[in-house]
Amino acid sequence: MPDVTAAGAALRSRSGRRLATIDRMVARPVVPSVPAARRAPRARRRPVALLAALALVGAAAGCTAAPEPSPSTTTAADDATTAAPPAARGAVPDGVTTLDEDDPSRLALAASRTFFDAAPLVVVTPAPSDDADGPGRSGAVAGAIAEQVGAPVLVTGGAADADVPAELERLGAVGAIVVGGAREDGPAPSDPAEASDPAEASAGPSDAAATADALAVETALLDPADVLDDDGAVDDDALTTAVADARDALPAVADPETSTGVLALTDLATTPAGTVAGATARASGATVLDAPGGDPRGTSETVLGVHDVLGGEAPASTVGIGPSFGSPDDLARSTATAATGVELPGGGQLALPGKRYVALYGSPGAPSLGVLGEQDVPETIERAKRLAAQYEKLTDEPVVPTLEIITTVASGAAGDDGNYSNERSADLVRPYVEAARDEGVYVVLDFQPGRTDFLTQVRAYEDLVLEPHVGVALDPEWRLGPDEVHLEQIGSVDVDEVNAVGDHLAELVREHDLPQKIFLLHQFRPSMVADRERLDTGRPELATVVHADGQGGQEAKAATWRALHRDAPAGLFWGWKNFYDEDSPMLTPAQTWDVEPTPDFVSYQ
Repeated sequence: MPDVTAAGAALRSRSGRRLATIDRMVARPVVPSVPAARRAPRARRRPVALLAALALVGAAAGCTAAPEPSPSTTTAADDATTAAPPAARGAVPDGVTTLDEDDPSRLALAASRTFFDAAPLVVVTPAPSDDADGPGRSGAVAGAIAEQVGAPVLVTGGAADADVPAELERLGAVGAIVVGGAREDGPAPSDPAEASDPAEASAGPSDAAATADALAVETALLDPADVLDDDGAVDDDALTTAVADARDALPAVADPETSTGVLALTDLATTPAGTVAGATARASGATVLDAPGGDPRGTSETVLGVHDVLGGEAPASTVGIGPSFGSPDDLARSTATAATGVELPGGGQLALPGKRYVALYGSPGAPSLGVLGEQDVPETIERAKRLAAQYEKLTDEPVVPTLEIITTVASGAAGDDGNYSNERSADLVRPYVEAARDEGVYVVLDFQPGRTDFLTQVRAYEDLVLEPHVGVALDPEWRLGPDEVHLEQIGSVDVDEVNAVGDHLAELVREHDLPQKIFLLHQFRPSMVADRERLDTGRPELATVVHADGQGGQEAKAATWRALHRDAPAGLFWGWKNFYDEDSPMLTPAQTWDVEPTPDFVSYQ
């Protein structure tokens, strides 16, 4: 008869770190072994060895002839036998959160902490190589496993290794599926001498077994090669079988309790590690959408997806995965806008980049001011569409037909208000704005304020400016000083006045959850905007465009174009104007597209 004390001591000396697991499992019945056909070929059967050791201890204890408990007595073993297995619980983060980590292991850890309150089962995968463009084969397989079993993914071999044990304890983890085996870029040489690079030889295969041994929970190994098809994609049937085998080798866990109403956003092009973190989010029950550039306003797919999840309401539980999403306040504003579901012509809620604009310029009923005024509203809309269509074959980006409407017109007379500006009736402009909205045409309201200031005039047309598809243009050529009159000099504006208009527009966008607006600044001489280097181009609510208004010979226009670009603030977009009568000759659409850099906004006068 074995000595019970000696057997227990031997077991502890061989595997001291498994004591806690053994104590939890003493009362568990020995389950029948899994049929050989269902066993994963490379799964580590550590729990089976533990159960055999426990059976030995139990047999030895039986030789002591301990008295059977009375029917009225319950033991700790009885409680352990009848206790329900633990279950994962998805978390509901409070408000809007951004996970600004770019290291794969830290981002995975942050996702686990954010999306799970508990997880008795976890998935562990090695960090991708430094030159990997994405999560690698192991990461992709780990993500698929996580979504199937409802568990977070933790990444080892990175900056977060020291924090993994504490996270396992927080989650209440009792088991881990460790994904790894073959090298991410193919098998390692069997002999270091065969390696072409000493670093390759020293790296060797990713050692999932060593990772498993370092974890303080029971583990089962899963080689990604066993579940990938010839194209490197996950084979769902193979994955299901392999995961079932791995789970059979681990402590039992109950079905996960997933969360609801959580929105997670990834930016996979900028942060490839978001693939693994996004899998953790999906495993918790969150809805995951990819938002290119870290902005949910960017594409139709993301806008409509956010709208569907949030139902037009402001974000309640939203997480941006990766540093491109900025601060929680930034993400809260952009997500609230996306939740409205309102899109700009050309799709999404960002005016620029990603689109090109081709505009008719002028004022209603005034042919002498530009081609926009040469026809009625329906014909103007159709003409704008025909003009934009000439550019569609030149770019893969949407080309948006546009109307640039001179809303306040520079006047040779002072007028009743003495400001040398003729403020056209909003009722004259409104039919164009409404028709453009219905026909997928963008509108820019252009202001020529004379002796008053731009902000005063923009505020006078605020009901039109508040339309989602309406932007604003300032024309400093027609901004006069107190004693100036038009055509005696070229007007100018101080950059502080321009920035004040930009601040006002940005506030309107934030307050009303509007899509981004084009904020266009006409210029053909550097002196027209004093201190332009201080122009604020950093507002995410606005796409700021400098529009070159030069006319005449193409050499002179090209010189103006170059001069305006010189020492320009970062973050600007650029506009070019073609004049039907004044240019000699006027550029064709193809020639306009050859201008360097290619204009974002082209108008015709």
